[in-house]
Amino acid sequence: MVTFRHTGLLIGHSGLLIGALSLSVSGLWYPAEAAAVQFVPHRAVYDIILARASPGSGITDMTGRMVYELVGNECAGYSQKMRFVTRITGRDGEAQVNDLRSTTWEQAEGQKLRFTTKQFRNDQLEETTEGDAERNTGGNAVEVRLTKPGQKQLELDKRVMFPMQHSQALIEAAKGNEKALEAELYDGSEKGEKVYLTNAFIGREARQEDKLKGVSPEIAAKTNLTAHAAWPMAISYYDAKAEQGDMVPSYELSFHLFENGVSSKLFIDYGDFAIEGMLSDLTMLEKTPCERPKGH
Repeated sequence: MVTFRHTGLLIGHSGLLIGALSLSVSGLWYPAEAAAVQFVPHRAVYDIILARASPGSGITDMTGRMVYELVGNECAGYSQKMRFVTRITGRDGEAQVNDLRSTTWEQAEGQKLRFTTKQFRNDQLEETTEGDAERNTGGNAVEVRLTKPGQKQLELDKRVMFPMQHSQALIEAAKGNEKALEAELYDGSEKGEKVYLTNAFIGREARQEDKLKGVSPEIAAKTNLTAHAAWPMAISYYDAKAEQGDMVPSYELSFHLFENGVSSKLFIDYGDFAIEGMLSDLTMLEKTPCERPKGH
């Protein structure tokens, strides 16, 4: 599942969305079984349009495309690549091109995460974030080491989940007929210093006729997505450091999540504006042999 980040005017998944392995429900943390969810390597393309914008947003139009790629397996870990490009037109008629590029590698057991994010604006590199996170030997904390934009070390709560962990936890919860999932999520966003508190609401398994909503007719014709279970989900992302009285979502995301890790029917609400994403292309990639490489 892809994972989204708010970077200035736009996002970066998790899973999209399609971006899984420890489970955090009602504040409890459980180690999950690595083989419980089988993610399918794939490349997904989403066409982005502006769904709505308030006068205060300063936005009159937005178009874009997001390309998300997931490779790997439960032995070697999962690598995600995402490029999200948008062209935003302001009320003054000026256009701005934002280009977010993100790569991550995550150990399947949720012990390690490596991440690099680059943000371009009008073809100029504005920001680079790079670092890694690892659960310490005792399993009582997550240690983060940032190398860009500057050297810094952080210690996070042990309940913090990584993007693929979160995806797996969502699918496991859906299969178990759970209706909600709370989790603290860390993906290296906001210069590597942000932890989000997430509240996910999970709907009943989608009917066959609803599974391909938000999917182009071409994808519907060439893929076998309807053979997989899918669930409508809505996730609110909060700043974990915000005061209890200020708990207004940074953004809200809704989508259909398939049991193989593919996401569709995207809707991301940032308050002043919202965007929609249609799955316009989907390529299933070859699954690599499950051999755990040395050093991981």
